Amino acid sequence: MSLATIGAPVRIPSWVGDLASFRRWARSPAFPTHGWIAHLNDELWVDLSMERASHNQVKGITNSRLTLLTHAEDLGFYFADRMLLTNEDAGLSTEPDGMFVSHLAIAKRRVFLDEGDQTLEVHGSPDMTLEVVSDSSEEKDLEILRDLYWRAEISEYWLIDARPKTPVFDILRYTAARYVSVRKQDGWSRSRVFGKSFRLGARTTRAGITRYTLSIR
Repeated sequence: MSLATIGAPVRIPSWVGDLASFRRWARSPAFPTHGWIAHLNDELWVDLSMERASHNQVKGITNSRLTLLTHAEDLGFYFADRMLLTNEDAGLSTEPDGMFVSHLAIAKRRVFLDEGDQTLEVHGSPDMTLEVVSDSSEEKDLEILRDLYWRAEISEYWLIDARPKTPVFDILRYTAARYVSVRKQDGWSRSRVFGKSFRLGARTTRAGITRYTLSIR
C-alpha cells in the first residue's frame, strides 16, 4: 500500500523577516495554499491544523448571512476567509475568518483595495472582523488579535466559539481604551456597524452534526 502526500511542508523564505517582506511573500505565487500563516506584532504565526465540523459550519453560515446582508442592502463588501488583511500601524497581516468593508471606509480611505477584483489584500481598517475560536487559536483570537484589531481601530470584532454545546457569540465594540462586549438582550447582540441585531442559534441534527443559524432583525 503506497502513501500519497498532498501538499508540502511550509517553508518560510530566509528573507522574510519583517512585515514588509511578509507581505511580499504573502502576495506572491510562492505563498503556501494550505494552512494559516500570519505576521502578528513582529512574530510569524503558522497553524496547519484542520477545522472541526462545528468550526467550519458556524463560520460558513455567519459568512453567508453577512455576505447576503451586505449585498441586499448595498452596504459595501464582505470578504470571507482566505483574504489578507494588513494594517501596518498595528503590526498586523493576517487572514481573518471574515471581514466587512463599508463604502464609507473606502471613500474615507480607511481601507484600500488597490487592484479591484484582482486584489489579494485589504489594506487599512475594515469596519468589522470575525474570528471563530478553535483549540489551536485560543491565544491568537482571544488575546493577540483582540489587541491588534483594537490597535487597528476596527469598529467591531466578532468572536464565535462553537466548541461548547451552546455556542458563544460576542460582538466587541471599539472604544478609545479597549474593546468592550456588547450587552445582549434576550440573546440578541446589536451591531452598530450593520445597524441590526444578531443572535446565533444551534441544534443537533440526526446526523450528529450541529446546524447553526444566525438570525438578523
